[in-house]
Amino acid sequence: MSLTREQMAQRVAQELQDGFYVNLGIGIPTLVANYVPDNMDVMLQSENGLLGMGEFPTEETIDADMINAGKQTVTTVKGASIFSSAESFAMIRGGHVDLTVLGAFEVDVNGNIASWMIPNKLIKGMGGAMDLVAGAENIIVTMTHASKDGESKLLSNCSLPLTGKGCIKKVLTDLAWLEIEDGAFVLKERAPGVSVEEIIEKTQGKLIVPDHVPEMAFA
Repeated sequence: MSLTREQMAQRVAQELQDGFYVNLGIGIPTLVANYVPDNMDVMLQSENGLLGMGEFPTEETIDADMINAGKQTVTTVKGASIFSSAESFAMIRGGHVDLTVLGAFEVDVNGNIASWMIPNKLIKGMGGAMDLVAGAENIIVTMTHASKDGESKLLSNCSLPLTGKGCIKKVLTDLAWLEIEDGAFVLKERAPGVSVEEIIEKTQGKLIVPDHVPEMAFA
């Protein structure tokens, strides 16, 4: 059974470390804010100019003026800072973000990522993804393993315009956790109830499958 959006956010949260500064992109990555361990000091950054983003608000805590880069209302944690988007991108471009989590349309075996446009479809803008993949060493991509038509998104070569080249090493899909090594996807974990055979079938790029692939564990 494929992972839900919330389970994907939970799995990403397992990669957080105490003291990390973490940028969360639009979509599934924003949900990671709800799963930061209580005993962990992590500062979440939103590229529109917020450092210290908290979990999503309740009706009692909502503030319509407090939003993330996806224009969703958010909360702040103790010690949060609000600043201009120019300062936010200076933080990103200066390499001061320990982990970036973002979505993608395609990723390939060379660590290339396509995430900002599909030709002949409406484009709202490229956003900050190009700066994020260029300025961060540690990036996790969250995406569905295949399209609604069953076409793989894990490819030998990206077919869409690239956001960045050779910058991706870790990919979490609704089916699996994979890492990119030496021109191949390496299957590290699979979603509970998902077979290795299904992952092989839905991965177009070169895939290395170890003898034992554990299921993801959730608390």
